[in-house]
Amino acid sequence: MSDKTYKLQWTTNAKNDLLDIALYIKKDSPNNAKSIYLKIKEKAKSSNFFPMKGRVVPELQKEGITLYREVITAPWKVIYQVDIDTVYIMAIIDSRQNVEDVLLKKIIKINTTKS
Repeated sequence: MSDKTYKLQWTTNAKNDLLDIALYIKKDSPNNAKSIYLKIKEKAKSSNFFPMKGRVVPELQKEGITLYREVITAPWKVIYQVDIDTVYIMAIIDSRQNVEDVLLKKIIKINTTKS
């Protein structure tokens, strides 16, 4: 067992995902929105203790992409990438949606904002 500690870094994309989730839920239940926001943040934080414990994202793995892992706080998937000393939170995705479509839209959005 390793005693290595990883830094935790949220990408802008993941921060926006979490904010969007909280704002959507807040429309119906402000208290529930805060609770879910904190629950997702805590789950993401747990990924920096044992980052390889999370599973490879199955929807990406079937396409041969094994770089990203996930931890679940139902129904959300916290998708992250492990670097040498940092865990990068990449996205928060609602698993009730078609995850492949959501990821494709995110890739397209990232690529169009680069130009």
